Amino acid sequence: MHPRRPDGFDGLGYRGIGRDELGPGSRPFSSASELGSWVTSPPDIPGSRNLHWGEKTPPYGAGTPLGGVGSNEEVNLGVAGPGAEQLNRFAGFGIGLASLFTENVLAHPCIVLRRQCQVNYHARNYHLTPFSIVNIMYCINKTQGPRALWKGMGSTFIVQGITLGTEGIISEFTPLPRELSHKWNLKQIGGHLLLKGLTHVIAMPFYSASLIETVQSEIIRDNPGILDCVKEGIGRVVGLGVPHSKRLLPLMVLTFPTALHGVLHYVISSIVQKLVLFVLKRDNSHNLPTESSTSVQSMLDAYFPELIASFAASLCADVMLYPLETVLHRLHIQGTRTIIDNTDLGYEVLPINTQYEGMKDCINTIKREEGVQGFYKGFGAVIVQYTLHVAVLQLTKIIYSTLLQNVS
Repeated sequence: MHPRRPDGFDGLGYRGIGRDELGPGSRPFSSASELGSWVTSPPDIPGSRNLHWGEKTPPYGAGTPLGGVGSNEEVNLGVAGPGAEQLNRFAGFGIGLASLFTENVLAHPCIVLRRQCQVNYHARNYHLTPFSIVNIMYCINKTQGPRALWKGMGSTFIVQGITLGTEGIISEFTPLPRELSHKWNLKQIGGHLLLKGLTHVIAMPFYSASLIETVQSEIIRDNPGILDCVKEGIGRVVGLGVPHSKRLLPLMVLTFPTALHGVLHYVISSIVQKLVLFVLKRDNSHNLPTESSTSVQSMLDAYFPELIASFAASLCADVMLYPLETVLHRLHIQGTRTIIDNTDLGYEVLPINTQYEGMKDCINTIKREEGVQGFYKGFGAVIVQYTLHVAVLQLTKIIYSTLLQNVS
């Protein structure tokens, strides 16, 4: 019995057999294009290769003609060479890390001033422009030190962790979907939004404790521990811990405005993000990077659409819901015996002695006593925050562009 495989067969072709020795009935491939119709590329599997945004796997021989590279020649990779390829691998991580650092760390002083202005019903200066916000930041930093602008940052991370953990646990043990599929229906949307609302309600007492740490004046504030936010939140639920005044609103009164703000913020940011991504994808569809492209700009455009969409979504949601956020923060802070900085002067403290009965009463009182602009106290901090975010993204883009040009 003879083996079925001819001599010289290695699984892909014949070795040591000339073109004239292929045997009867067989014919060689006359051109590379003819061979290309028999050689196919594997399907694009997400995560299987380092493809850029919107890029497809190139067909076999799309970059360099088959047979055009000799045994001693190398394929011209352009910007996709080894150095640039390694730079591309961590470029998305570095740019995303810079965005997260700006949003959660570098912009924290803006969040502190923004919340202090929102709950300060005494204030005569509403700080609607970034110029007055920068001035009051300088005054507070001069009188109390840099710590006054970075207070409560640890508790904000704890609240984010509690929110993410709660959402994961609820979605794991209930049929409420954490993500929406492409073939969604109204029932799935309702369950998804219900999950978001329940998550914000469960995290609500910890959010209140974090808010107090953020707006409490550094002059009379003790050094809080890392887990004081968790301890105060649990104490708020069970009715223990630091004694509060009789004006403290029960958690049931805070449930609706907290869930409403959280769900609306998620809905607005999701819609804006989808729209921005759609527009960017449509604009860049005719300028996709190719294997032989040497355009640095086309490489940069592969990383920034997601960040730009996320930035625009957060900005639109914060601007549109700013009045509701002002009402929410005043309801959370009422009756907690919190003393804040004087945002008119920057070197005095003021107590919070509001007596709102609920969300509707808070809205009517602000409109009557402070006017419509009272809902936008501290809005200049939002402008400073997102201007700083844009500056960091542009700086990161310039640095990456310079590095990519040097590598290529």
